[in-house]
Amino acid sequence: MDLARTVRRRSPSRRLLAGATGALLALAGIVVSAPGTAAAAPAPNSAAAAHNPDLDWMGSTIPAHEGGGTQPPSGGGGQVFVTQTPGMDVSHYQGAINWPSAYSKGARFVYMKATEGTSYRDPNFSANYTGSYNANFIRGSYHFATPNSSSGAAQADYFVAHGGGWSKDGKTLPPMLDIEYGSSSTCWGLSQSAMVSWITSFVNEVHAKTTRWPTIYTTTDWWKTCTGNTAKFSSNDPLFIARYSSSVGTLPAGWPFYTFWQYADSGTFPGDQDRFNGPLSGLQNLANNT
Repeated sequence: MDLARTVRRRSPSRRLLAGATGALLALAGIVVSAPGTAAAAPAPNSAAAAHNPDLDWMGSTIPAHEGGGTQPPSGGGGQVFVTQTPGMDVSHYQGAINWPSAYSKGARFVYMKATEGTSYRDPNFSANYTGSYNANFIRGSYHFATPNSSSGAAQADYFVAHGGGWSKDGKTLPPMLDIEYGSSSTCWGLSQSAMVSWITSFVNEVHAKTTRWPTIYTTTDWWKTCTGNTAKFSSNDPLFIARYSSSVGTLPAGWPFYTFWQYADSGTFPGDQDRFNGPLSGLQNLANNT
């Protein structure tokens, strides 16, 4: 497997998540029927180079390992979702975003990068958070995990203190953990058991600080490789699955469905192209934790 980080060429679009239990499925209003102009990216960050958080966003490491794509979504994962709600995910790579325009084209939610590690804050987070709110988006923030640099709890504390909080205003999604390939090591130098412990530390701390279980953004390949395909988090944490294809394919263990799906790295909206597996009312329920 190529461990070098390859940075995707970004068009006006880029960005990631998931499921928990049958109860959450009903609460979120997900209906299931039987058997689913951007700033130029910096130069790629090689495995030998020093880690640079400016080169990280939701899915930035995936094309080098799993390929990219812009296929339209058609469901998948063994289930057909009757209604899906369009959305996107972004970071500072998109530059200034025309939020009313994205909303007018059908996007109804957005996740945006807030932090990485315990010292990096996305320079466009505040503008994105305010702009999306004013344009009536349901929005949430995510943390790009670097499990080799500090504990899960320490990174969760930094995230919550710098954009990863939650309020029951009907427009704020659960905070999200972006966990994907490392720049010089697929699993950031951690064993499978150590990775599970790191994620546990992060999600427990976010829950303690915000009362919400965070969404987990990942790919099935990374999850199998780096956690041993644990099902430990599927009961509480919504799944934001990344797969650039016309279907999501096999999901990580334990999750019977995905809550969010990042299906393409460019398209109609700025950032990555995403779907919530349910109607707008279900997305609102998820934001309200009802």
